Amino acid sequence: MRIGLAVREVRDAEVELAGELGKLGERHHADHDVFHMSRTLVRLHHANLEALAQFGERYGVDVDPADAEGDGPLARLRQKAADVSGRRPEGGLLLLRDLRHLHLLYAEASVNWVVLGQGAQVARDEALLDTVTRCHEQTLRGMKWSLTRLKEAAPQVLAG
Repeated sequence: MRIGLAVREVRDAEVELAGELGKLGERHHADHDVFHMSRTLVRLHHANLEALAQFGERYGVDVDPADAEGDGPLARLRQKAADVSGRRPEGGLLLLRDLRHLHLLYAEASVNWVVLGQGAQVARDEALLDTVTRCHEQTLRGMKWSLTRLKEAAPQVLAG
C-alpha cells in the first residue's frame, strides 16, 4: 500500500498552511481579526500534525509537528511593515491576494485529507480514518474562515 505517500502529502499541506497562516498574521498585524485567527489556525494545524505523527511512523513518513511552528527571523520585520501598510489602500489589496492564496492552499489540503481518508478505508485502518475525519474538519474550518474573510474584505477593498 502507498498510504505513506498520502500521509506525506497531508503533512506537506498542513506545514505549508501553518507557514502561510503565520505570514498572513504577520503581514496583516493591523487587522486584529486576521492576526488572531491566523494564530488560532496555526495551532489547529500543529494539532493536526501531532495527531498525524503516529501514522507517519506506521507508514514510514517523518511527521514533525514542530515543522508547523514558524516564527522565523523575518516575522518582526513583516509585522512592522504590516503596521505601516495596514493603513494604506494597498494593504487591502494585499489582504485579498493573501486570502485567495490561502484559500487555494486550504482546498489542496482538503483534497489531500480526502485521499488519505480513502486510503485509510481501503486499508481498514480505523484509527487513521478517525484521525483523518477529525483533522479534516479542522482544515475545513480554516477553509470556511478564509472564504468568509475574503467575502467580507472584497467589497470594502474594491469599493474603497
